[in-house]
Amino acid sequence: MSSIPSVRWLIRSVWSRPAAAGADGPKPRDAVLVIALAATTVLESTVRSDLSWPFATTVLTLALLAGLPWRRSRPLIVVAATTLTTSGFEIAQAAAGVEPNALVTMFALLAVPYAVFRWGSGRARIAGGAVLAAGLALSIALGGDGLPGAVAGVAIVGVTCLIGALRRERVESRVREFEAVRASEREALARDLHDTVAHHASAIVIRAQAAAADPRDTARVAESLGVIESEAQTVLADMRALVGTLRASADYAPSAGLAELAGLADPGPPSVTVRVDAPDSPSAVVASSLFRIAQEGVTNARRHARAAKAIDVAVTVGPEVARIVVHDDGAPARPASGEGHGLRGMSERAALLGGDVAAGPDSAGGWTLRATIPVRGAA
Repeated sequence: MSSIPSVRWLIRSVWSRPAAAGADGPKPRDAVLVIALAATTVLESTVRSDLSWPFATTVLTLALLAGLPWRRSRPLIVVAATTLTTSGFEIAQAAAGVEPNALVTMFALLAVPYAVFRWGSGRARIAGGAVLAAGLALSIALGGDGLPGAVAGVAIVGVTCLIGALRRERVESRVREFEAVRASEREALARDLHDTVAHHASAIVIRAQAAAADPRDTARVAESLGVIESEAQTVLADMRALVGTLRASADYAPSAGLAELAGLADPGPPSVTVRVDAPDSPSAVVASSLFRIAQEGVTNARRHARAAKAIDVAVTVGPEVARIVVHDDGAPARPASGEGHGLRGMSERAALLGGDVAAGPDSAGGWTLRATIPVRGAA
């Protein structure tokens, strides 16, 4: 009996699942697809002589193809209309004693069951699956292909639905992974903001207390107000650099910055050299981001570069922009499945500060990562 509530909860959770993100309406490429399929349908119906009802089959196929552009935004309606129409046509052929046949372009309609499980909500999946099952049952009952044909039909539709469901799970899993990386970087940025704000806020409090101790000392009050203004402007600049970041939880360990970059140097193998040219001191948030990007770049080079002998890190801080370049001389062997978590994290951190990150094979050999960050962060 205890299993009944769990089954009900499972059904309820599946039923209430929303449609997939990006389940939008017709796109220009849908029109191109339908036009191409329609032309193929007309051509096929013209050259084939085995069709029992060539005109009706052609019109039916064209009508069904016209609904494909709405398969993502209205998957349940499209699958219901497609199934009811094809089932009605099969019944009419069976009643007339006509050999059931169809155009090869009808296979394009497999995009409909795929769309139900790729884009549809939970209720669309359940209802759409029931409609497809009913349509398959009717087709098996009316068809003359016997058991092999029935098994083939169920297998084709079932595999199509499974592919749609697996594709959706993969996309949503990658989104969750990206959000996890993004949250991690925002947490680290929140910690950096805490370190910076705490330091400057302490200076503001001390100066305010000094000014309040003897309000008649105008020189001391003026000096304190000047320091307070300077410290407040620094805090505001760092806070603007992190607008929109959220903090889930963070520890309060000191943030690494330009001073810690030298610690990345290593005799190897592979050897790591670090060069820092920073006549202008960036804010603590930007300095921490430069260190973290350099650290991740060196880690990736050690992990993925084949036969690398040297890794070079160059950091340049100008009056407006800070730049970092991490280059290795190894044969590139980066993952082929897309952007890794490390590169995503670096890109997210740089983007939050108004900068950007790019990485790829270097024309001179090896692999190069380049990052650019405004020294005042994002406005």
